[in-house]
Parts: sequence; structure tokens; C-alpha cells
Amino acid sequence: MNLPLKGIIPPMITPLTKGGDLDIKGLKNLINHLLEGGVHGIFLLGTNGEAPSLPYKLRKELISEACKLVNKRVPVLVGITDTIFEGSIEIANHAKESGADAVVIAPPYYMPISQSEMVKYLENLVPKLPLPFIMYNMPSCTKMHLTIDTIKKAKELGAIGVKDSSGDAGYFYSLVEEFKDSPQFSLITGTEMFLPETIIYGGHGAVAGGGNFFPRLFVDLYEASVANDTDKIAVLREKVLKIYETIYSVGSYTSRYTKGTKSALRALGVCEDYMAMPLCNFGDEKRAKIKKYVEEFEYTNAN
Repeated sequence: MNLPLKGIIPPMITPLTKGGDLDIKGLKNLINHLLEGGVHGIFLLGTNGEAPSLPYKLRKELISEACKLVNKRVPVLVGITDTIFEGSIEIANHAKESGADAVVIAPPYYMPISQSEMVKYLENLVPKLPLPFIMYNMPSCTKMHLTIDTIKKAKELGAIGVKDSSGDAGYFYSLVEEFKDSPQFSLITGTEMFLPETIIYGGHGAVAGGGNFFPRLFVDLYEASVANDTDKIAVLREKVLKIYETIYSVGSYTSRYTKGTKSALRALGVCEDYMAMPLCNFGDEKRAKIKKYVEEFEYTNAN
């Protein structure tokens, strides 16, 4: 795995059957869809992957099958965040055995903790990890906005990068400034609209949820950003904005992003849109809306 990690690394959804099992056929279709779209890596068991709602057995099956299907063509990152310390280690060890390249760590959710407790957590966890690790700042889901000092400490402990999904552009620019003399430390945004600025100001890529259904769009936007092609960036950003105005606008809660992503993949014939409880997939009316939006979008892996 070359450092720093760069490019478009979609936070892959977890294809499920109606009964809640892993959809192997859908998984194969999805990974082929992503790789044909030119993605630079795949992130398993993130927020869009519904990781906290999946039993360990299914998580392990997903990791094993996905790594086998990817077959080292791009790096595979695995989210190991859990409320149980030993659970994170268990999933990390399975990721290593399956051939994954790195693990991703966010603050354990539910219990509110301090920055110093987070550092202590890392000091205890990192020595037990069998793979390189990336930090994941996701305050909307974890109750903690990782400070720059905490990220600095994580880097001292061996972190190879950070994915920031705070949506705070000022914070991300502070990360870029802080780590500008560490060229192998990856700075990756989780906010799709920030991709051009991320690259232009010194970042390395995006974990873009929309890359699940329109991977080529985000790869093209990344490449235009690397080339600083402002005309192409403007055109492609409008298309990304269109996703927010259509596919991501269906539904009333923030879960609409994951539900909309799965529904879009269903509309494309990649996999079904079944969700892990407590989430439920969209009903027929919302599915029809998303299908219409996908059909009207006119951007495929061939563009």
C-alpha cells in the first residue's frame, strides 16, 4: 500500500438480503461496479456500511468476501470502531487475516469521553493492532470532534492518516496546515462537496458516499482537482450538487443518505436496498423518486 493514500475511496454500503444475511451476488456486483468506476480504494464497515448494526459474524463474512473479490487491486480499509474494546481488536485481526490493508478508528460511540480518554484508548488499542490505522473524525455519530492535538498524538502512535467527516472546512484546513511537513500522512475528506478544495489546498482524496452509485463522477472530479482544471471542476461539482438536491433529498432524517445510496444502487440493478435494523429501506413512493433521479442523471462509469 503506497502512502499517502490518495483518490476516491467509497465508504461501501453492505449489501443485504431480505432476511438480513450478506448478499454475496450483490456484493460482487457492487465491487465490480466500484472498480470499473476507477476508484482508488474501498472502505468497509463505515457509516454507510451500517457497521454498528451488523453482527460480528456478518462483518467478518463481508471483510473476507470483499477482500477476496478485490484481490489486492486497490487498498481495502476496514472500520473497527466498536463500543467494546476487544471487539475492535477481534475485527482488526480478522481484517489482517483476510488481506485488508488498513483499519479505520473513530471514537467509541454512546459513552461521551474526553480527548485525554481518547488518547488513552489509542495508547491501549494501537499496540494490539495488526495493521496500519487511519483516524476517523465523525462527531455527528460519535459525540466527539477530535482535536488537532489528538490527531497529532494518533500520528505519533503510528496513524497513517485521518478521514474528516465533520463538515468543518476550517478544521480541515487546520489539519492541512498542521501536517504539511508530513507528506505520507493522508488527509481525506468525508464531505463530498469539499473534494476540489481538499485537493487544491493540500489534501489527498475523499471517502465519498456518492461514489457507491456514481464512482466515475467522483473519480473524474478528483482527477480534475489534481489537474486544477477549474472549468471541469465547475461542471462536475454541479453534478455532485445535483445528487444533494435529488437522491440525498428524499426522506426526512440523516439516515436518508445511506438509505438513498442503497436505493440508488437498487435502481441501477447493482444490489437490493435492504437495511440492517433499526433502519428500514424506503417504500415504493420514495424508491420511485430515486429511480427517476438516477435515470435522469446521465452519468455512468463510461463517461
